[in-house]
Amino acid sequence: MLQLYAAIWRVSGRRQVMLIVLSLAIATLAAVPLEFQRNIVNLLTDEAIDAGNLFLLGAGMGVAILASLVLKFLTGFLSGTLGEHVIRLIRMRLVTRAAEGGHNLHQGTLTTAVSAEAEELGKFAGGAFADPVVQIGTLVSVIGYISSTQPGLGLIALLMILPQIAIVLLSQRQVNRYVARRVKLLRAAGNRLSEEDIAAAVTEVEQTFDEIYATRRNMFLWKLSTKFVISAINGAGTVAVLMLGGWLVLHGRTDVGTVVAAVSGLGRIQAPTAFLIAFYRQVSANRIKFELLRELFAERA
Repeated sequence: MLQLYAAIWRVSGRRQVMLIVLSLAIATLAAVPLEFQRNIVNLLTDEAIDAGNLFLLGAGMGVAILASLVLKFLTGFLSGTLGEHVIRLIRMRLVTRAAEGGHNLHQGTLTTAVSAEAEELGKFAGGAFADPVVQIGTLVSVIGYISSTQPGLGLIALLMILPQIAIVLLSQRQVNRYVARRVKLLRAAGNRLSEEDIAAAVTEVEQTFDEIYATRRNMFLWKLSTKFVISAINGAGTVAVLMLGGWLVLHGRTDVGTVVAAVSGLGRIQAPTAFLIAFYRQVSANRIKFELLRELFAERA
């Protein structure tokens, strides 16, 4: 994985720095709307409601949300264009090195690598640094905010994430094996189809397609099982926050606004957590594809 990130940094280091800075700004703003929401709810529960303060808080919340959206738009555009740049670079290098000769590289394998594998690896490179910075920063920002307002609720939020990390780390090892198997099967099928006598290769290629189908089916089973367990943990966390928060309100140890903000914060935590899980899976899969691409030119004829 370090080799993959080192290779991405070599070809896009300066542009990655800009994306990281923008990502940190987005993460910093993540908890700001929660504070506005908390103050608005508490203001609404006050008998003497000041309409001026209400609209002022609403305007501040709107500005914070708009600023975050602008930063996300800019980050997404820069990340997408960077990914396309890396895709073009990978394809050019693959074709150039194949044209130079001296490699045991079959035409079908080259076609698969230039099309599908370069596309997936290049897209990943665009957000390789910025995406985890945004999501991890958001988690830190939101959990830190919830903990600062009510430590017990912040602890529940933290305990929701830790088991999810463990589950994903364990399940992804098996998924990675299926990813590598699928890439190799696709290359083999491409090699057979690029031969002159396609009719003779039909039976073998059909068997390969059946193996690819079985491999993907097993991948789906692992991924969906993991998703099921994680969703159950998130649901239990929401119920726990409502129960603990309600108990604290009843005993005068916190306010309604804090509980509402904590529940909203859980929603903000679930999205980055889900993204980081998907991102980790993507990193693992692309690490394997990166290693397989390097192997294409590792051995000279």
